[in-house]
Amino acid sequence: MKIAVMGAGAVGCYYGGMLARAGQPVVLIGRTPHVAALQRDGLVMDTQTFQATVPVAAATAASAVAGAELVLCCVKSTDTAGAAAAMAPYLEPGAVVVSLQNGVDNAERLQALLQREVIPAVVYVAAEMAGPGRVKHHGRGDLVLGPGSITAELAGIFAAAGVAVTVSDNVGGALWAKLILNCAYNALSAITRLPYGRLFQSPGVEAVMADVVRECLAVAAAKGVAVPVDVWDGVLRIARTMPSQLSSTAQDLARGKASEIDHLNGYVLRQGEALGIATPVNRLLHTLVKALEHPAPAAEPR
Repeated sequence: MKIAVMGAGAVGCYYGGMLARAGQPVVLIGRTPHVAALQRDGLVMDTQTFQATVPVAAATAASAVAGAELVLCCVKSTDTAGAAAAMAPYLEPGAVVVSLQNGVDNAERLQALLQREVIPAVVYVAAEMAGPGRVKHHGRGDLVLGPGSITAELAGIFAAAGVAVTVSDNVGGALWAKLILNCAYNALSAITRLPYGRLFQSPGVEAVMADVVRECLAVAAAKGVAVPVDVWDGVLRIARTMPSQLSSTAQDLARGKASEIDHLNGYVLRQGEALGIATPVNRLLHTLVKALEHPAPAAEPR
């Protein structure tokens, strides 16, 4: 099965690399510095269980999705609409798209824009780009897949590549569970510039995270979403299992890039406003990250 990965960032390179290492024909579509390194040297994977250089095809143009039977969409939530527009003219009629993205509504957005089946997936991996063409894996790597025409086949392909997969009939609830974890950690890690382990141990942070979780669960309940797991247990587990990981929001801010905060704490804020549910802690975290994204100009010297 030819596989195209739209968005060769940390998530795209990790899963695309795992599939390519298992023998699947993979093309990674990304920005010029990464693509140049991938074409020249292959994908350098530094994971918790192996270090390897994996040969992969790479391209900068969305036209590289042509001929792919499976497309993994791994772009930021802010780029979903643009990626859909760029891919649409080149997608094969029977190609299936899988959304491996943060947030809860990307699969729905892609399906509406592309007018084809899009399978939602919940991504649990701690990874970062350690340089052009180099992905560093800090922990986990499992997926939760929603139902779809090739979900069973897809689960088998990932499993053969060493990626643990769970198939869920309540992928919407699983996406909300992941969203709540992101809301608890991402903004705080970005504001403090601390990795998860040190962040969670900082005075007062655990109580703030608990407030975030309560607000998110109240909004989810009002929307009729059944969150299938103990989210607080997940918050505690992340601090233990990914202590050295900086959030993707922190990584974005460090590189001067726009973050996905509008699709994380900002999404909960907007949904709460629509439902008449106050979310003051999510509002504050969203506001602070937006301020860091767009800092006020320095005052003129007197």
